[in-house]
Amino acid sequence: MTTNDPIADMLTRIRNANTAKHDTVDVPVSKMKLAIADILVDEGYVEKYDLVDNGNFKDIRITLKYGKDKNDKIIAGLKRISKPGLRVYASREELPKVLGGLGIAIISTNKGVMTDKKARELNVGGEVLAFVW
Repeated sequence: MTTNDPIADMLTRIRNANTAKHDTVDVPVSKMKLAIADILVDEGYVEKYDLVDNGNFKDIRITLKYGKDKNDKIIAGLKRISKPGLRVYASREELPKVLGGLGIAIISTNKGVMTDKKARELNVGGEVLAFVW
């Protein structure tokens, strides 16, 4: 199965696995998805990720994180912002704040994929990929 929007596919798989209270979720690997997985780990939304061999190609196995029991979800929401049909860009002055700074926006800049906070520090804008809260 091929998707037109692999990032939306990754976010949907994480959202579905989180709702179904799975421990891990597998996503086909790409540089962009690895960068997003890095951000999710750094920001504490997921436990960790590993590269696993899936026959003739690799997957990212993301280990989800929950609170004290499985009913406390760390990821309350994941939303794809910029889509292939409608790209959303933000200059450094108009970088979005998610839930007043409680969530993160994942931005693809010319200096790499980073959070909105990091993009503000480096004074760069870019494509708004997703919101996580």
